[in-house]
Amino acid sequence: QVQLVESGGGLVQAGGSLRLSCAASGRTFSSDAMGWFRQASGKEREFVAAISRNGGNTAYADSVKGRFTISRDNAKNMVYLQMNNLDPEDTAVYYCAAHTDFIFPGKIWVTSAEYHYWGQGTQVTVSS
Repeated sequence: QVQLVESGGGLVQAGGSLRLSCAASGRTFSSDAMGWFRQASGKEREFVAAISRNGGNTAYADSVKGRFTISRDNAKNMVYLQMNNLDPEDTAVYYCAAHTDFIFPGKIWVTSAEYHYWGQGTQVTVSS
């Protein structure tokens, strides 16, 4: 089992920045590819960013490319999402997710159905 706890959400003005953190516990963090997803009110959950378990590969949704950066620190069992130049359209609950994979250290996953564990989410609200 993997437990994921997100933090760092809050209220920010458009153009501002936030850094989300996700703390993982339960077993070896380096076995998990990680992802960030978000769900705005009344909308389906959508992919934001993903990183391979070795940190060598990343992927981003087109809507956040160039503004958001995903990273991880396997020594600290942490994954981060740096969000810059935030827009009101980024307002959502942001979820951290883990995909357990012992075979492909450089692989990433971009659909929610492929993730095995989820955090409880952290609210990000961007005001105009």
